[in-house]
Amino acid sequence: MLPWTALSLALSLRLALARSGAERGPLASAPQGDLLLLLDSSASVSHYEFSRVREFVGQLVALLPLGPGALRASLVHVGSRPHTEFPFNQHNSSQAVQDAIRAAAQRMGDTNTGLALAYAREQLFAEAMGARPGVPKVLVWVTDGASSDPVGPPMQELKDQGVTVFIVSTGRGNLLELSAAASAPAQKHLHFVDVDDLHIIAQELRGSILDAMQPQQLYASEVTSNSFRLAWPPLLTSDSGYYVLELVPSAGPGATRRQQLPGNATDWTWAGLDPDSEYDVVLLPESNVHLLKPQHLRVRTLPDEAGPERIVISHARPHSLRVSWAPALGPVAALGYHVQLGPLSGGAAQRVDVPAGRNSTTLQGLTPGTAYLVTVTAAFPSGHERALSAKACTPVGERSRAPRPAPRVAVGRGG
Repeated sequence: MLPWTALSLALSLRLALARSGAERGPLASAPQGDLLLLLDSSASVSHYEFSRVREFVGQLVALLPLGPGALRASLVHVGSRPHTEFPFNQHNSSQAVQDAIRAAAQRMGDTNTGLALAYAREQLFAEAMGARPGVPKVLVWVTDGASSDPVGPPMQELKDQGVTVFIVSTGRGNLLELSAAASAPAQKHLHFVDVDDLHIIAQELRGSILDAMQPQQLYASEVTSNSFRLAWPPLLTSDSGYYVLELVPSAGPGATRRQQLPGNATDWTWAGLDPDSEYDVVLLPESNVHLLKPQHLRVRTLPDEAGPERIVISHARPHSLRVSWAPALGPVAALGYHVQLGPLSGGAAQRVDVPAGRNSTTLQGLTPGTAYLVTVTAAFPSGHERALSAKACTPVGERSRAPRPAPRVAVGRGG
């Protein structure tokens, strides 16, 4: 009888647990998102430092729920040119990602972080590289703090697209610059740690990444002049109810827009909006199973600001070159431009301010035979900036016109 009694108790306990779980509602699903790991793989990092950073990143990945239907990871090296170790859709398990990180080799070269960030924005977070639409995006940038090209503009463009940026500096970075590059608040998204103590922050960083991947309330991202994307946690399931989204202009009376979505939806994009305008958003979870409160949010679209286009490099000389660009022609006029130029191999950068009525300038005092990154930034009354970058190279030097040698006269021997 004892075996049957034990079996009966086990079945009763399992039934009670199942009933308790049903009363609490659906189980929390695994967070979904795309995690981009950006590692400084340039010659400014010693082989020992790179090995410790690689070990830390592998440890961090081991703590995260990677796999189909959960988080996906991609690894990109910062060097003279960005190098993708593996895209988001290459590895489907945590162990496979850890093995790929362990096999990653240092690339060396220059520290062109800005170029790698632009590459991430334009290519890596695209669906062709395995990124998934409608899921949170997180960037973890591990750096020694040095960069050969500007980081601010491409990083801001990533954040404008809704990417949450975490920065881990091994102690030699500029606090103000890195604080501006990380997502706000900086005290949650920026870590200064010695390379031998990186393991100390692994658990804390894991929790912050999961928080960013699994939003706890309605939030907006990818805000433009005429659209924004909304996302929220999975409050319902397809069987337990549906959502109603309401969009109301905040400034005055206007037509309320409504959208009904299934219970398994977690995001929606509003388009066709007015620039530089505020909207009140209400998310109404409708369910006969759970009583859930509405969530409210106010979102302001960006001014209709168009940045510079088509940078042209001309009149290249060993010590100077001319930079021209198609001016910003949007409805909101730019206050002016600033042109920043820095050598790709590292060194001091120079900046030239250009008034709004001009769209070209000549940069002087350059080094012959040197590759530069030129960034043209338009500044607007709202405080926003729109930037565009291009590469330029000065020639080695002017060709010298050496005197031609005198023609040789053949002298024959007399017989």
